[in-house]
Amino acid sequence: MKTHTQVVVIGGGVVGCSVLYHLTKLGWKDVTLVERDELTSGSSWHAAGGFHTLNGDPNVAQLQSYTVDLYKELEEISGQSCSLHLTGGVMLADTPERMDFLRLAQAKGRYLGMDLELISVAEAKKMFPMLDEKHFIGALWDPIEGHLDPSGTTHAYAKAARVNGATVYRHTKVEELVQTPDGTWDVITNKGTIRAEHVVNAGGLWARECGRMVGIELPVLAMEHMYLLTDEMPEVVAHNEATGKELIGILDFGGEIYTRQEGKGMLLGTYEQNCRPWSPRQTPWDFGHELLAPDLDRIAPELEVGFEHFPALQNAGIKQIINGPFTFAPDGNPLVGPVRGLQNYWVACGVMAGFSQGGGVGLTLANWMINGDPGYDIWGMDVARYGTWATLAYTNAKVQENYRRRFRIRFPNEELPAARPHQTTPLYDRMLAQGAVMGDSWALETPLWFAPEGVEAKDVISFHRSNDFEHVGAECRAVRDSVGVTETANFAKYEITGPGAEQFLSHLMTNTMPKIGRIILTPMLNENGKLIGDFTIARTGEQKFYMWGSSQAEIYHMRWFEKHLPQDGSVTLRAINLGWVGLSIAGPNARKVLDKITGEDVSNEAFRFMDFREMDVANAPCKVNRITYTGDLGYELWMAPEYQRQVYDALMKAGEEYGIVNFGMRALLCLRLEKNFGTWFREFRPIYGPYEADLGRFVKLSKESFIGKDAAQKEFDEGPKRLRVSFMVDAGDADVMGDEPIWHGGKVIGWITSGGFGHHVNTSLAQGYVPAELARDLGDGAFEIEILGERRKATINPEPLFDPKAERMRM
Repeated sequence: MKTHTQVVVIGGGVVGCSVLYHLTKLGWKDVTLVERDELTSGSSWHAAGGFHTLNGDPNVAQLQSYTVDLYKELEEISGQSCSLHLTGGVMLADTPERMDFLRLAQAKGRYLGMDLELISVAEAKKMFPMLDEKHFIGALWDPIEGHLDPSGTTHAYAKAARVNGATVYRHTKVEELVQTPDGTWDVITNKGTIRAEHVVNAGGLWARECGRMVGIELPVLAMEHMYLLTDEMPEVVAHNEATGKELIGILDFGGEIYTRQEGKGMLLGTYEQNCRPWSPRQTPWDFGHELLAPDLDRIAPELEVGFEHFPALQNAGIKQIINGPFTFAPDGNPLVGPVRGLQNYWVACGVMAGFSQGGGVGLTLANWMINGDPGYDIWGMDVARYGTWATLAYTNAKVQENYRRRFRIRFPNEELPAARPHQTTPLYDRMLAQGAVMGDSWALETPLWFAPEGVEAKDVISFHRSNDFEHVGAECRAVRDSVGVTETANFAKYEITGPGAEQFLSHLMTNTMPKIGRIILTPMLNENGKLIGDFTIARTGEQKFYMWGSSQAEIYHMRWFEKHLPQDGSVTLRAINLGWVGLSIAGPNARKVLDKITGEDVSNEAFRFMDFREMDVANAPCKVNRITYTGDLGYELWMAPEYQRQVYDALMKAGEEYGIVNFGMRALLCLRLEKNFGTWFREFRPIYGPYEADLGRFVKLSKESFIGKDAAQKEFDEGPKRLRVSFMVDAGDADVMGDEPIWHGGKVIGWITSGGFGHHVNTSLAQGYVPAELARDLGDGAFEIEILGERRKATINPEPLFDPKAERMRM
């Protein structure tokens, strides 16, 4: 056995073998995979083997499309058949809401180049004669769906990797991982030790155990999953003989089941409501090519619906019941990437849909390891989207919730209840008492909107404008007309100190650093000049800065910050997290409210726009930014948790005479649309450059250096190929939600990133990206945005509809 190698990949399932293959494809040959048993031992061998390209996240859908396209290449290189059956598939809708969902899915597919077609139930029945039409109202056809041989496909990855120079060791169990002083890893196995520069945890069912070897608790849980195989069915044979084709795959939302042809019979599986975790604390090392005991009673309710929807299945004999464990992350997406705080330790696990996503996971991780960047926007799969709050119990609750909802619709205004409340601020009970409808913001309870007295504080979930519409509107108008207060604890907060702090931040950020007592806004780029962050930075001393960013990206950003920290100890960086909580007051009377509860001079002359000050507010020590995300006159107040109730009560009392209101996250997001402000994860993501995103005014190319400067200079010199723009939309009773296609001249030319209703300007608004040359087309209704299957007229508004000269912020 080797004693030294560049990479050790732990785990011989489809994901580990894909990582191994892609490392060799991109040029690293000295790579080794170790598997404790045979290849596919774990989940891969008993998978149903289905693949598809659709995904709720278009960026993940792109990688699923790549995975499907990869299989022919693997067969050619390896000589191993994947037994591809490209049958196509249909999603069936049994309610108007599910038809809306299919319309959204088709629209998302348009700008990804996917050939999806809405069809009638009668058309679906021609392709799948066993369905009973009376239970459905429509369907979506996807030609790029099918199934394959899981074992053959996994071996094809492994053989192709070996052809390219990789080494595979079977029956080699990793027992310990030890990082040496020089940063390399000793991978200690039952057959000896391998010294490796990099370790990839693709452990599948044992990913948690491989994580625990290095002191981390990965948020993954295995669930039992059942599907059954029928005996030969005359209906299947008759269809095959009549058409010369296999039956297509079917996904039945109402029955929460999937089915496809297997041999001359059918495969039928379900994500049952009465689900069961498997080995929730520790995976036994001796588990391998075994199955779990079947339990048809547990899936009986779903089977009954399936038999009703597909009557021929009632008469089919059951040849085999497969019950095996698969791992899931809390949101159902994989965990991929480098782990913060561990040098050259990578993960590729929680890949439930391994034969749809395995190729994309392998490609992006190999890109990341070799080139320093995944090459795609994989935020939805990045392991850094979870923090230490994703405990074992939290993970177990959320995974079970996600499993039960596998074939259910997630409405844009739907908040899921499992493992909540998990994190709360001192105002949580006050917010509830005042009618707050709470949302889950990366495990922190955050007010979304406030129900007035006599109105139930509950969302009616819908793709259309819902019961919160008028109340969010009232909050927005109150802020614009007078003053409102909102909780802002769900920001990431950082403290950066030391003699090298300014140089460190200047190297990371595109903007110049502020003077003492001032604030700047700045993007952060990767080496390719793409957006990986958007921050507010305040300077409080020669060697001290505070910084605010997106809470959901805190671990993602800390991983980047720590990677670039100087080794000489000249910079100390601290993530404050909930050590500070916050309140923001905004509106034309915000200054009057603040003035009543502080002894400081907060006049416009003394406390200017973009000033920072540490001062007492309501007798509490606060850090105050004169800035708000509403685009109005306002202030952000940050304080230790023990002072939050005191400051909040004082604000509400001082604001009584001005009719101060609570406003929630939904109102805040509506108000920012009126100012054309973008937001992280929607408008600002690692596929966009700063000039594309209309952030060029915060990029100081005159600076000596910053990460991504050369690429930013090139984008500036050549001009961006696409641009972020804001639209006024001729919407009906539904506003955009994000990921809708933008039409121009009868063609899809871009996509929407986010939107909603601007209640103060009384217009439906949207933001999105279009080709740069089309961004100059300001004609009335020059564009169309597809909302729930209907193309609605849209017009670019080049200036913010609210306060285009930015006078309110500076008043």
